[in-house]
Amino acid sequence: MSVSASSITVDDKRVELPVKSGSIGPSVVDIGKLHGQTGIFTFDPGFTSTASCESAITYIDGDKGVLLYRGYPIEQLAEQGDFLETAYLMLFGELPTPAQKADFDYRVTRHTMVHDQMNRFFQGFRRDAHPMAIMVACVGALSAFYHDSTDISDENQRMIASLRMIAKMPTLAAMAYKYSIGQPFVYPKNDLDYTSNFLRMCFAVPCEEFQVNPTYARALDKIFILHADHEQNASTSTVRLAGSSGANPFACIAAGIACLWGPAHGGANEAALKMLMEIGTPDNVAKYVAKAKDKNDPFRLMGFGHRVYKNYDPRARIMQKTTHEVLKELNIKDDLLEVAVQLEKIALEDEYFIEKKLYPNIDFYSGITLKALGFPTSMFTVLFALARTTGWIAQWAEMIQDPAQKIGRPRQLYVGPEQRDYVNIAQRG
Repeated sequence: MSVSASSITVDDKRVELPVKSGSIGPSVVDIGKLHGQTGIFTFDPGFTSTASCESAITYIDGDKGVLLYRGYPIEQLAEQGDFLETAYLMLFGELPTPAQKADFDYRVTRHTMVHDQMNRFFQGFRRDAHPMAIMVACVGALSAFYHDSTDISDENQRMIASLRMIAKMPTLAAMAYKYSIGQPFVYPKNDLDYTSNFLRMCFAVPCEEFQVNPTYARALDKIFILHADHEQNASTSTVRLAGSSGANPFACIAAGIACLWGPAHGGANEAALKMLMEIGTPDNVAKYVAKAKDKNDPFRLMGFGHRVYKNYDPRARIMQKTTHEVLKELNIKDDLLEVAVQLEKIALEDEYFIEKKLYPNIDFYSGITLKALGFPTSMFTVLFALARTTGWIAQWAEMIQDPAQKIGRPRQLYVGPEQRDYVNIAQRG
């Protein structure tokens, strides 16, 4: 079998395969008719060389360290915009005018409350339940409370569902946190911005007034922007796959949350923080770097390298600066940050790391920042899900409107037994 740029030859039969080009990035070979014309499939574990859809939302160039939302560099959005502006961009394709921004913020804010019966729903969980387990259940249950926005063929219902998901996710996340620590739920306030509202719902208590620190709110807002979308990653692909069956948007997002819970996906920042805590002090960095280089040592440096980025993760640069801003506001000297800075310096200068392209990624710094803001590690992935909901919703909406979309049905390479006959149990030796 031989392959050229736009054709494939199988058993002396040459089949032309169209090549499609995007606005930027590599072209793709369209193999949609390959099986029908040749009787063979392609084999691509993890779909690392397969484009499953066309999308106009997010673009990544891992070799150059580029991340664009709707064409806008992530650095510009994080430094100059806010999370709801990014959410609007994700959903509608353009940055909002002042009037559009004010209207969008208003509509999201007025959807932050959840049905009061959801309070009793929480009481069914054990007090020590993991917040992500609660989030999977509660987000999936939203379709039982808001069935007036589950008809995916209705454009208006799709938009209402999108607004509800973006608005209610912080409320549910804060409720999951409060429930896990035994404190009463704090209701949202309409006079606060999106991120400040979330911080208040997490950390306020009824017995005293709570003032949101603007530095903390801005830091968390940046974290939300940086995590809002990341092309066709595992959880986004899960949302699209679930949505391809016609499932309601709440069920699709719940599926995405379940996928994100995996330690190889959403739990990476927690793993990076645990690694920094294991190293402990800057004096131990050299020893642990040596352990990381030793193939026979089980220790691995977490927060370095990325499946997509083969250059410095652009989100990590922003996150590093944000981490310093939060710690400066707290007026503390953090050993974990010192360990992180030393590890980063080594990673950018040491030939071992450069050769393997093990650059620091966003998880390397975000765990430190979230810990400094007061969140326990069990909440890290919940915050990731909160931010990524915007991307999931945008990707889901794009898929629903794509005329080429069809129900997902990956093929397989079967390696089990060939056909065989059933043997009666009495005759089996």
